[in-house]
Amino acid sequence: MNKMRNMPTNVLPTIYVVDDDASVRESLSSLLRSAGMQVEVFASALEFLDHKNLQAFACVVLDVRMPGLDGFGLQERLSALGRDIPIIFITGHGEVPLAVRAMRAGAIDFLNKPFEDTDLLNAIELALSHLSSTSHERLALTELRGLYDTLTAREKQIMAEVALGKLNKAIAFDLGVTESTVKVHRHNVMHKMQLKSIPALTMAMQRLRGANAITVELAQP
Repeated sequence: MNKMRNMPTNVLPTIYVVDDDASVRESLSSLLRSAGMQVEVFASALEFLDHKNLQAFACVVLDVRMPGLDGFGLQERLSALGRDIPIIFITGHGEVPLAVRAMRAGAIDFLNKPFEDTDLLNAIELALSHLSSTSHERLALTELRGLYDTLTAREKQIMAEVALGKLNKAIAFDLGVTESTVKVHRHNVMHKMQLKSIPALTMAMQRLRGANAITVELAQP
């Protein structure tokens, strides 16, 4: 297996191992480092919560049953804090209800001890690939919003009208301007937004709206 498939080549992923068993922390640390990953280990959930500088390209390998705050408790805390980091649960208690609970709460996988090294590495690859694709989408949306912000107020209005499928003549009537003026603004929108077609413009508007990245003001006569 290509353990680093679909992952950024210029950034090593960080794997946080949270387990109260020192032997487990040591063995997993050795395995993951040999697979080309950075590893940080924690003996308890509270110790992990005290860690201030979580890396963006990372995931957590988390034991379910630990003294004090258990794995599920940590998962809930991270969610409440808005820390969107993939979690892979590991446990010596292979109970189906536990696995169902973990997956419903957003865990990537739930592995029963003892597990094969490849099973853990596959789960980590899945977690990081998912994280990478999500980060890519956020970056793309940020870039799209940046392009949108270069439009004038009138161009934003015309973009919204075009995305609704309105023809130049109808938009011109709404705005009280000539059709040629609409064509000029429309050309500017396509150029500034780096779009090649009306379907692409419509999709861009839908993405911006769907992410609540803009407040659309339709043209007023």
